[in-house]
Amino acid sequence: MSAVSDPAVKRPRRTAWTATDLSYIAVFAALTAAFSLLPGIPLAAGVPITLQTLAVMLAGLILGPLRGAAAVGLYLVAGLAGLPVFSGFSGGLGVLAGPSAGYLLSFPLAALVAGLLSRAALRRVRRARFAALFGAGLATSFLVIHPLGIAGMMLNAKLPFGAAVAADMAFWPGDIIKNLAAAAVAVSVFAAFPRLLPSRPVPAAH
Repeated sequence: MSAVSDPAVKRPRRTAWTATDLSYIAVFAALTAAFSLLPGIPLAAGVPITLQTLAVMLAGLILGPLRGAAAVGLYLVAGLAGLPVFSGFSGGLGVLAGPSAGYLLSFPLAALVAGLLSRAALRRVRRARFAALFGAGLATSFLVIHPLGIAGMMLNAKLPFGAAVAADMAFWPGDIIKNLAAAAVAVSVFAAFPRLLPSRPVPAAH
């Protein structure tokens, strides 16, 4: 008895990225740069509130761990190479000495983790996709981005741990909102392009 065609059913594994994969990576790298260049909200610690993390979560949730990390990594490499794609139209290795270094360096890892968590959750749920994606994004924010951001402020801004945590807390409300938005966008994208959903194992025939 043949299985019913379902875009979420397990598909053959590919050993290399296709031209479509590379175009997704380029598009999301450009999206991250565009979101980074939108005017941010300056804070006392020297790290502005921007839409960078929204783009990072979108890359991980929609593209998955490897393509998402590649897209954000491409953005980061372009900025470190000197292209003015970071907040405030900055770029170059000098940003690694600034208070935002920990946040920037966390972004490829965050896209990877968000992709892994979301894929694991989506393979187990059918109806609660928004909750699964929001949970994956929020968990990544607090497990990856915020700890590394705090470490960066302690190292480069010479803030004590308590002050760095207090400075980081200013990002929490916005990150909750951005993760809600990322989950909503991802659900809409998956509805329009179901082949982007992670594959599920094919049920055994009886």
